[in-house]
Amino acid sequence: MPNVSRAAFRPVVRISLALLAGTALTAPLVLSAPAARAGSAAAPYDVRALKVSVRAGDRTCRVDADLYRPLGVDRAHPAPAVMTTNGFGGSKADGSTDAMARAFAARGYVVLAYSGLGFGKTGCPISLDDPEIDGKAASQLVDLLAGTRAANDGTRIDFVAQDRPGDPRVGMIGGSYGGAIQMATASVDHRIDALVPLITWNDLSYSLDPNNADRTHGVSGPLPGAYKYQWTNGFFLLGEAQGLLHPGLSRSRAGSAGCLHFVAPACRTKRLLDSHRYPADKTRAVLQYVRSVSPVSYLKSVTAPTLLVQGQADTLFDLNEAAATYRTLAGQGTPVKMIWQSWGHSGGLKDPAKGELNLAKGNFDTSYVGQRILSWFDRYLRHRTAADTGPAFAYYRDWVANGPAYATASAFPTGGSRRLYLSGDGTLVEDRDEVARGSREYRNLRVPTSHSESSLADMVGFSDPQPYDIKGTYLAWTSAPVEGGPLDVVGAPKLTLRVVSPQAERVQNSSDAADKLVLFAKLYDIAPDGKKTLVHRLVAPARVPDVTRRFTVELPGIVHRYQPGHRLRLVIAASDSAYVGNRGVKRVTVTSAPGDTGVLELPVAQGAVP
Repeated sequence: MPNVSRAAFRPVVRISLALLAGTALTAPLVLSAPAARAGSAAAPYDVRALKVSVRAGDRTCRVDADLYRPLGVDRAHPAPAVMTTNGFGGSKADGSTDAMARAFAARGYVVLAYSGLGFGKTGCPISLDDPEIDGKAASQLVDLLAGTRAANDGTRIDFVAQDRPGDPRVGMIGGSYGGAIQMATASVDHRIDALVPLITWNDLSYSLDPNNADRTHGVSGPLPGAYKYQWTNGFFLLGEAQGLLHPGLSRSRAGSAGCLHFVAPACRTKRLLDSHRYPADKTRAVLQYVRSVSPVSYLKSVTAPTLLVQGQADTLFDLNEAAATYRTLAGQGTPVKMIWQSWGHSGGLKDPAKGELNLAKGNFDTSYVGQRILSWFDRYLRHRTAADTGPAFAYYRDWVANGPAYATASAFPTGGSRRLYLSGDGTLVEDRDEVARGSREYRNLRVPTSHSESSLADMVGFSDPQPYDIKGTYLAWTSAPVEGGPLDVVGAPKLTLRVVSPQAERVQNSSDAADKLVLFAKLYDIAPDGKKTLVHRLVAPARVPDVTRRFTVELPGIVHRYQPGHRLRLVIAASDSAYVGNRGVKRVTVTSAPGDTGVLELPVAQGAVP
């Protein structure tokens, strides 16, 4: 990306601010009344605005914060604390941050709500929740709660419960960008006692440039993937627009390397993605940076009990990201549980389903997820050992009209699996011996020929065309109608496949990984009347490491019921309008035979408790 002056950038920003400013890019989107202030009969707490100077990397910047102090809490009657901060593009004053602060203050917690680095009126450039920058800055706010650091006006806090001198009892909660900061902070400061990250990431290299083929660790793979340019550009624009959204910003907010408000490595990452090229040396450095600021690289240092809440309607940070974080934390003995709720960045943010946690309304006491969060903090912040923190895994079922919407399981993953085989006649069959011999071919064009989503449509209120695939640019395999009861798929389906592509084979060993073949795998639900549904508009980009051998694609996790009479359809497409795809035209052939064919493995729910 070339250097951009402020003057040149402003016209572009003005066009898009109406769509982005104050929207659910600050995850999640909720609009609510301002917090009740001291003296209001409706507010059982006082609120004080504070400025706190912190050292963040090589800069010193002022953090803009609000301190909520419940009435009756003082040095003689201390209370545990909750820290919360904004999603990307938001501030301490946005709907979700403000609503959460008020909700927990009303429940007797001391709350410190602050604007993250580079947002609102807080200084320093945007550094992507880097534990060495954002995490250490947040740790200095923990010092404030411990009473060992004063705010800029001299305020000292002596009313937060402590486990020992200098160690306040404090938890964190927040969504999206405000979710990853929790793990970043906990990795550098073990005084954090409990985390509740909502709809956040495990590895930003996967979130922004996913490759679902042949993963080696969590959601991470050895190769770059397909650039998720719509989401990335939306966030980048919002970050660069901070100077217009908040005039008179501190000099400490200035970015570098051609960016107005991002740190230099983040700017270089965006430049590489925009180039649509992946030369080995530059790509290696960028992947190392993006992963270094992602939980995938530092979860080994997180010991705080963590309740992960991820959204099923989320094409930005899909369920696989939370699952990867869960497996890592559970494997190292960190207390962890996971909930898959209905809403995420791609749906339900503004109007959650009935009974779901609605941060705008603060319905913690009456929603399943809200009750779980309250119990989590009861157990780990108030040390109420009898508090029931719930099962290891819970997931929302959108097909339940009456009765509990959530099913629970004592372990994740839950249930068994079901295998379907890709037959040469375009069917999915349950017995390998039923596979028909045959070959079929597709090819990409130089323009996108398949559509899964317009990534920002739900956030900004635009209508989104239904998913489609243009004939000749995809292959599909369809199952027989579901019989003998519904089929509940809970988890990440896996596809093992081999393709033939002479054009891709000729260039796949070049020094630029962009020459390797890209394909897009996805699952549809086909109703008896022929209506097609792409479940939550999720798709799995896969940059094939070597077209001469078999490879495995892990699709995004889903929770979906295939009703009796409905059919599953697996589609492999040549492109997708939400991603940057293949370089050059590449024909792809898939051949099937009983002893050598593709396999689709479905995670099937069994033993769940309604």
